[in-house]
Amino acid sequence: MARITAGVGSSHVPLLGVAVDQGKWQDDYFGPIFKGYEWTREWEKAERPDVIILVYNDHASAFDASIIPTFAIGCGESYKPADEGWGPRPVPDVEGAPELAWHIAQSLILDDFDMTIINEMDVDHGLTVPLSMMFGQPEKWPAKVIPLAVNVVTYPVPSGNRCWALGEAIARAVDSFPEDLDVQIWGTGGMSHQLQGPRAGLLNREWDNRFMDMLESDTDDARHIPHIEYLRETGSEGIEMVMWLIMRGALGKRVKTLHRHYHIPCSNTAIGHLVLEPEL
Repeated sequence: MARITAGVGSSHVPLLGVAVDQGKWQDDYFGPIFKGYEWTREWEKAERPDVIILVYNDHASAFDASIIPTFAIGCGESYKPADEGWGPRPVPDVEGAPELAWHIAQSLILDDFDMTIINEMDVDHGLTVPLSMMFGQPEKWPAKVIPLAVNVVTYPVPSGNRCWALGEAIARAVDSFPEDLDVQIWGTGGMSHQLQGPRAGLLNREWDNRFMDMLESDTDDARHIPHIEYLRETGSEGIEMVMWLIMRGALGKRVKTLHRHYHIPCSNTAIGHLVLEPEL
C-alpha cells in the first residue's frame, strides 16, 4: 500500500528562488536562511520519497480572476515552470504522478470534497521554490510531484478546519492506493507577512512559533484558528499558513518533530520550516 511517511512545512518566498538561481544562497544575507534547510536536504537524500503531494497557492500564473478554484489537484504528466514576468525559473520540469493523482481526486470527490482537476498548467514559485530549498539544483527533480493548489489569494478562503479535514481525506486516499509508494506531503506558504498597505512588512515571531508549536502537538487546535486571527496577527498574506494544516491533517493525531527552523527577515517575510513524521 502507499503510505504518507512524512510532512514538510515551508515558506515559499520567491526571493529564495532568486538566491538559488543566482548562486547567492551562501552569502551573508541568505546563508542563515539556507542553513536551516541543510538538515532537510541530507534527510531527503536518505528518504528518497517516490511522490510528493505539494500543497501551494498559485500566484496568478495558472489561475486568475477568471477562474478561482478553492482546491485544485494536478493530474497531468508534467508541469513546466511558469513565467512570472521575468522568464521561467531555470529549474527542471516537474514530473507528475497521474495514476496516484487521479486516485486521490476520485477519493476526495467521493469523500465530499469538490476538487478542480487540472491536467495542464504551469507551476510558479509557490511550488518550485520549496523543491529548490529541499533538493537544490538537480538536473531532474528526484521525486514525482502532485500539485495541490489552494486559493488563499481571493476571499473567500477555505477555513483552517476545512483544510485540516482535506489533509485527513488525502491520507485516506493515499492509504487506499494499492501500489507500494513512499509519499510525503508538503504544506507551503507563510509565515507572517504583509506585502501592501499601512502594515506592509509586518512580522510576528511569537505568533509564528506558537503556530508551529501547535502543529507539533497532538491536539488539533490549529484547525480552529479563525481567519481574522491570521489577518490580525500575521498580516494579509499570513493566511497562507492554512495550507500547512492540510499537511498536518494528513499525518494523524500524533507526530514526531524531526527538524524545525525559523528566521526573520527574508525580504519582508518570516521563514518557517518543519519536518514531521507520523507516529502510528
